[in-house]
Amino acid sequence: QVQLVESGGGLVQAGGSLRLSCSTSGRTFSTYNMAWFRQALGKEREFVAAISWDDTRYYDSEKGRFTISRDNRRNTAYLQMNSLKPEDTAVYYCAATREVPTKSGAVYEYWGQGTQVTVSS
Repeated sequence: QVQLVESGGGLVQAGGSLRLSCSTSGRTFSTYNMAWFRQALGKEREFVAAISWDDTRYYDSEKGRFTISRDNRRNTAYLQMNSLKPEDTAVYYCAATREVPTKSGAVYEYWGQGTQVTVSS
């Protein structure tokens, strides 16, 4: 069982930056592929980025302002978000899987509770 806890969300002005963290329990973090998704109010959940166990990174083509990373020593994945826009406002979720990471949420076995990011104009 893997527990994921997101943090780092909050209120930021347009153009600002935030770094989200996803802390995990257990000693097997390095074997999991990690991803970030987001869901805005009234919209479907969408893929943001993923990072495999060997540090290969995958991004949604529309989100070039975001960078995903991981620190296996700290059992933590990160999402650095720069030049934030009001349309980035959403609840951001961390997810983990041992399957090949894809844009589909269905392959992810574990999910965090989410952290709210609000970008004001």
